[in-house]
Amino acid sequence: MATVQIDMEAVKLAARKLEAGKLVAFPTETVYGLGGDAENAAAIADIYTAKGRPANHPVIVHVAPEADISYWAADVPAEARALIKAFWPGPLTLILKRAAHVPAAASGGQDSIGVRCPSHPVAQALLREFKGGKGGVAGPSANKFGHVSPTTAEHVRDEFGSDADSLVDYVLDGGASEVGIESTIVDLSRVATHGAVLLRPGQISVDQIAAVLGVAPRSPDAAAPRASGTLDAHYAPRTPVAQVPAEQLADTVKKLADAGYKAAVIYRTIPITASHAFMAMSLDADQYAHDLYAALRDMDHRNADVILVEATPSTSAWQGINDRLRRAAFDSTGILSRLFAS
Repeated sequence: MATVQIDMEAVKLAARKLEAGKLVAFPTETVYGLGGDAENAAAIADIYTAKGRPANHPVIVHVAPEADISYWAADVPAEARALIKAFWPGPLTLILKRAAHVPAAASGGQDSIGVRCPSHPVAQALLREFKGGKGGVAGPSANKFGHVSPTTAEHVRDEFGSDADSLVDYVLDGGASEVGIESTIVDLSRVATHGAVLLRPGQISVDQIAAVLGVAPRSPDAAAPRASGTLDAHYAPRTPVAQVPAEQLADTVKKLADAGYKAAVIYRTIPITASHAFMAMSLDADQYAHDLYAALRDMDHRNADVILVEATPSTSAWQGINDRLRRAAFDSTGILSRLFAS
């Protein structure tokens, strides 16, 4: 990633706050996390309260590069070690059997635990400073539950404000997140019976995972562990979202305008500049992911009636992006039909 200046005084302050049971928002290469001591049940409870997150929805434990993964997991299968060697530090979360001493609160009461090692240098500095590198930081995205994830410190501040009563004690600034969407999540807690299971796609693709394991991860089954960011509705701005094929985008904007509605448009291939608001996005999947949440946040502040997103390719490289867009639009299903009919 781009060179990031590390303010060690800020890092040390953040680590001390975490050690005192406080909540600290911190940067990772994916999105900003809302961190608390993963072994402090009260701190984890504060994370859920601050986010308005259901108590049965697990968080991810972030660990330093030198961490002993077996401290957190009761079993670390060969498949996990292969993926760790290939992709850590990086945007990959592994779901493993939870070690008995790790609070169940971190996994939403399940017998599994999500663990990852971020590659962001500020996150690594924090994890090495916190408990001398021996601890873990439980860190879901630093936003209200279900909202668009933050990719800058300013997004975090916008989300939680400067209210003195906020449970977010400190925001550690590390610049803009490089990846821009949350980590890929692979379940290996049942690998002996179910193999590897992809719970959430991200920048690390199915093809990359298959290249390491020799077989593609399976799709989730009904008994798969609950995992962070996998509810049908998630990552959503307050303005309704609809995905539209490129060839229908201009006509949809016109029909909305004729009906008296304002559209904010996020497009890739066909410039749509006659809309109420618009933003051009990259044709490259990695750059698109980097910009996606910032674009959704921007369009959400344009006082539009709907955000139209040009449909993206269905290839493996776009799987994580399509997953986020599908969840962002889930609660808005049928919005165009309703607007046209009103």
